[in-house]
Parts: sequence; C-alpha cells; structure tokens
Amino acid sequence: MYTAAENRYDLMPYRRCGNSGLKLPAISFGLWHNFGDDTPHATKRAMCQTAFDLGITHFDLANNYGPPPGSAETAFGEILKTDFRPYRDELIISSKAGYDMWGGPYGEWGSRKYVIASCDQSLKRMGLDYVDIFYSHRFDPETPLEETMMALDHIVRSGRALYVGISSYGTQRTREAHAILKELGTPCLIHQPSYNILNRWVETDGLKTALKDLGIGSIAFVPLAQGLLTNKYLNGIPAGSRAAQDKSLDPSVVEMAIESVKKLNDIAAARGQTLAQMSIAWVLREGGITSALIGASKPSQIIDCVGAIKNLDFTAAELAAIDAISEEKAINLWAKSSAE
Repeated sequence: MYTAAENRYDLMPYRRCGNSGLKLPAISFGLWHNFGDDTPHATKRAMCQTAFDLGITHFDLANNYGPPPGSAETAFGEILKTDFRPYRDELIISSKAGYDMWGGPYGEWGSRKYVIASCDQSLKRMGLDYVDIFYSHRFDPETPLEETMMALDHIVRSGRALYVGISSYGTQRTREAHAILKELGTPCLIHQPSYNILNRWVETDGLKTALKDLGIGSIAFVPLAQGLLTNKYLNGIPAGSRAAQDKSLDPSVVEMAIESVKKLNDIAAARGQTLAQMSIAWVLREGGITSALIGASKPSQIIDCVGAIKNLDFTAAELAAIDAISEEKAINLWAKSSAE
C-alpha cells in the first residue's frame, strides 16, 4: 500500500494562480502521453507516486488522452482508488473537452451538449464527484463563444468542477472568454498554452502579457517540446522515441532544430543543469508562468525535471544567448489552434 513521502512539500514552490486563492506547484504532471493501454499500469503508478512524493500536487488530463481515448482517465481513476484516495484533498485534478472523443456530431469542439457530456464521462472514468479544473481544450470557430463559456459556468455551478480554464486560445479570444465568464460570475482561473524556448507564440501574440493584465494564471504545456529539449535527440533520433514513431513529433522538426538544441545544451551544461532542467527553468523564469506541465515515460524523468527548481534564475547574458538561438528555429505545432 502506497504511503506518500512525509517531506513532499519541503522543496516544491507553489505559485498563486492568477488573482485566485489557488496555488499550483511550479511543476505539474500531465498524462497526455504514456498513460494509455500501451504503457504498463505499474509504470503509470510509479510515475504518479514519484510525482506526488516530489511535491507535484497537480495532475492534468483530458477526455481523449490515451490511447485509446479515455484510457488515461481510466488508469488515473485506478491510481486514485489504490494509492491517492486518502490524499484527494491534497490534489488538483484537471480534465478538458474539445478534441475528437466519440463518433457523430456531438463528440468534439465546444457545444454545450459536448462539453457537459464529456465532463460527465470524465468524472465517471476517474470515479470522481468533481474535478478541480475543467477546460475548454480548444476554441470552436463554429460555436458561439458564449455557449461554450456558459457550459463551463454550468459545470462549476452544478458541482462538477471547482474552477474552469481554457487552452490554446489566442489573445483576443482569451479576452472575450474572460469577459463572458466574469459576467457569468465564474472567473477564468487559468490558461494552458504551448510554450517553450523554441515556441514563443505566447510572447509574440501578446497572450503572456494579457494573462497578467487579466489576472489569469497560466500553465505551459510541452515546455520540453515533446522531448526535443532534452538529451534524447542530441545524437539524432533514437529508436522508440516520439519522433521515430512519428507520434506527435514530426522527425523533420527534430532534424531542423537539432543544431539549435545542441547549442542550448551547452548553455545548460554551463549552468550545471540538464537541458530539460534549464528549459523548464526558462519557462518559469521571473514568475511569468504559474506552472510548467511536464510529461514522462518513467519516474527518473520526473526526478530530473523537478531538479529544475534548484535554479530558476538566469543572467542577462544567458537569456540573450537563448533568445538568439530560439529565433533560429521557432516551432509552434499548435499554430492553427492558437491563432484563434
């Protein structure tokens, strides 16, 4: 039987999420990859236990995470039952609706029908009465934004979630969503955009500044560019990697960025950090992002990532060098969704 480490809160920083009363760990754990039926359940349990023992209280999911879709939530529901049930009130559990989940006209996007039904399905898979945060996973250009936001408001008022957020919305849509939710009386707690050294659209789009102005928290997904900003690809594309499998990371993207990644690795080494640690520290620099959302395929990767919190400060020279490299290879795999 699992017993959480007694010192789990000693080292992890917890940051206030926007203007809310909620604090999130500087590093959160996402179950997008490696929590489907293709990963042994024992490995999933070990990763979740390791994360919580290191002070990671936030576990991020979505309806379609797997494969197959829904299987990540089912697996996490089992882990809640066997390991985390005594710690439920110490956890922030989030899920989302927006991408393709089931067949027919009501299985994706942002209609009230889909969003509320998806939330109910997620709760059932995880065996929960409520999630802490529920997101609109992407902007729906064919559904009135008011309808999607009213569905989120209903999810909170009906007790299905404590807070709501949005993911991959561009600046203008974020401002509109914030205004609608504010009028409804259910504030937008958090935005989840893609953001890393090689993908800085939240800066050029003005989203990072807008979130600060609006008092909305932020959690950056793919801070490691799906493994590209780690030591995994320094010597090419290894067998079994996401790029080798063409699994959400195009091998041509790796080939294009590899020289820039090597330069970044040299800067990290000079800082006494791994490339992954420096990349996470960069996302969290100066408090502009509330939490960095990491993924992992084994517990040791989580341990390495959490090591980033030991050094979150950068010199002006380091930031200038990173800026010069990031300008060489700007990569935004979510450009279409974040343009809305």
